[in-house]
Amino acid sequence: MTEPRLDRVLLTNDDGIDAPGLAVLEEVAATLAQEVWVVAPVHDQSGTSHSLSLHDPLRVTGHGPRRFAVSGTPGDCVALGVRHIMAAHPPTLILSGINRGANLGVETVFSGTVGAAMTGMLLGIPSIALSQAFTDGQPVRWETARALAPEAIRHLARTGWPDDCCLNVNFPGCAPEKAAGLRLATQGAGLLDGIDAIVRTDPRGLDYYWLKLRRSQKPDRPDTETAALAAGYVAVTPLRFERTSDAAYEALRGRI
Repeated sequence: MTEPRLDRVLLTNDDGIDAPGLAVLEEVAATLAQEVWVVAPVHDQSGTSHSLSLHDPLRVTGHGPRRFAVSGTPGDCVALGVRHIMAAHPPTLILSGINRGANLGVETVFSGTVGAAMTGMLLGIPSIALSQAFTDGQPVRWETARALAPEAIRHLARTGWPDDCCLNVNFPGCAPEKAAGLRLATQGAGLLDGIDAIVRTDPRGLDYYWLKLRRSQKPDRPDTETAALAAGYVAVTPLRFERTSDAAYEALRGRI
């Protein structure tokens, strides 16, 4: 069980270095940590999970003191931050986010926000992914994450968590004064139904495609992060790499 220290904190995200959620996280981290570093993607990298750019060179550009943009994925940012930019004095905690939109259930497998935290865990650094839920067509309540994140991060750092997992934190899409506090949750199924391929035709008559995630409200277990978030709680879910299906393993035991 590790109790992360707040002296040297590395921030990253998947929405890009100019994203409003990262600006909120920088404000929050400045109230918590002695030293804050930012290593974030140049552009939006949503949906890139924990992917690493193994076949392309990476460029790093400075964006102010202890602030860098990387021409790659959130995983690339964490790897470069820990192994190169901060190599002499690695971070004691990695915070990824604050993502525009919740990361729930199956969708966490695709999330670059969660992927960055998983990469941090792989490198031996305690890591937390943070996301702000919102309703389509409505403004994102960044004030909720701004108000609730400092104490949530402090509490989780004091509590600590096992080295083989990272934490996935989702803030509810309500006003901060209406939020109900922290609730430990399981991953559950979430809201993701599938992936659609949308075809369009360019001015030259050639087809191109957009991939679109399809989501819908559906029943989930009461102990899940989706249920906790719907009830106004800040959902905290420990995630790990191990994804073996115990039920399938037992069903196949002796048959393979």
